[in-house]
Amino acid sequence: MGLRDKIKRRLPIIGGQRTPPPAAAAPRPRPPAADFKPEWEEPTSPRGDTPVAEFLQEFTTANKIVLFMKGSPDAPKCGFSANAAGILTSYGKPLTHFDVFLDPGVRAGVKEFSQWPTLPQVYVGGEFLGGSDILSQMHQSGELRQEIDQAFAAAEEQASAPE
Repeated sequence: MGLRDKIKRRLPIIGGQRTPPPAAAAPRPRPPAADFKPEWEEPTSPRGDTPVAEFLQEFTTANKIVLFMKGSPDAPKCGFSANAAGILTSYGKPLTHFDVFLDPGVRAGVKEFSQWPTLPQVYVGGEFLGGSDILSQMHQSGELRQEIDQAFAAAEEQASAPE
């Protein structure tokens, strides 16, 4: 059977031969609205019930490199966040991030906490460094490497110090 014959079989307007349409699948019954549960849940903030200022203090000091950003390093939701995440991941050190879209309280609170009006925001060794533009300048000048190395060296000293 040639290509033209195959087309004629499928398209009833060519050649006048009509084939019945394939039988439609029976619709699946839907559960009653009261029993319906969505397959996904809204993401929740890791902050929980902790006050914002307390959470920010603990979060920035407990992690050596912290990036408050829009989205995640794998899926940034703005160009500045993508730039900051790219720079920080290039150092090959553990990076902790916080997606500010998960918690409006943290999104506003981190700006007050750092006295810096924009996002993303970067903390290394518990100290606020700045946003994407300052991070880029520090990266290009080599200062960022020094800050990161100092943060990890200090953490190693604390871990090896006798108690």
